Amino acid sequence: MIAIFDSGYGGLTVMKPIINLLPQYDYIYLGDNARSPYGNHSPETIKKFAEEAVEYLFSKGAELIIFACNTASSTALRHVQHKYLKGKDEKDRKILGVLIPVAQQAVKITKNGKIGVVGTKATINSNVYETEIHKLNSKISIYQKACPLLVPFIEEGWHTKPEAKSVLKKYLRSLKDCHIDTLILGCTHYPLMIKDFKRIMGNKVKVLPSGEITAESLKAYLGRHPEIENKLSKNKKREFFTTDDPQKFQDFAEKNLGMKIKIPQKIIINNVNNE
Repeated sequence: MIAIFDSGYGGLTVMKPIINLLPQYDYIYLGDNARSPYGNHSPETIKKFAEEAVEYLFSKGAELIIFACNTASSTALRHVQHKYLKGKDEKDRKILGVLIPVAQQAVKITKNGKIGVVGTKATINSNVYETEIHKLNSKISIYQKACPLLVPFIEEGWHTKPEAKSVLKKYLRSLKDCHIDTLILGCTHYPLMIKDFKRIMGNKVKVLPSGEITAESLKAYLGRHPEIENKLSKNKKREFFTTDDPQKFQDFAEKNLGMKIKIPQKIIINNVNNE
């Protein structure tokens, strides 16, 4: 089973293209909506949240976990990989993130060597995109902007309101002034405002959401690792879990992403062993 983990709704923008490309597998989605947004928490707290999510998903039978949340990927991915993938577990289970495939794509398509990154405070402060991009090309200039208000707007379903669009325009002003030609949406919630990102940045800027890029990367990864692919169940089963309001989750998925899903199960993940 493939598990997709996010701090809230954002991971649905990753799950949808993955399922479209790889529909044969069983999937489980966990949205920690009750504690979203992760980006305003300390690194230590984010790591704790990530540990709890990983333990829960492994307990549900996940063989491969994808951290769709950029904040968790940038802050806690290596931590949980080192903690939970030891010995035989490293062969039997995997935990992957969304950052590296997107960084690789940005380096590939930029023409003027100026890449912008938007994300939560935690993602931007980690400098993980700058680090990964400079591993590929040290000459590329990186311009970053934290956008802490966007995830709360999106989680509340207010991202279509004029207030949200006005805030987004103010966030992007400095990046426009830097004349970037590529913009990484370093948060999986942000594709829900992608039309506004594209409108504000203009036709000369390529806006990169992580969903389709992650889907193609996952397909290639499974092709390179048959030892993992062969263990994944293929019954087209989909399960959804949230730590907050299940009805609100279902409504959001259908209204904003056109995903008709069964109502998620509400769970508590901060005490996995005593559920």
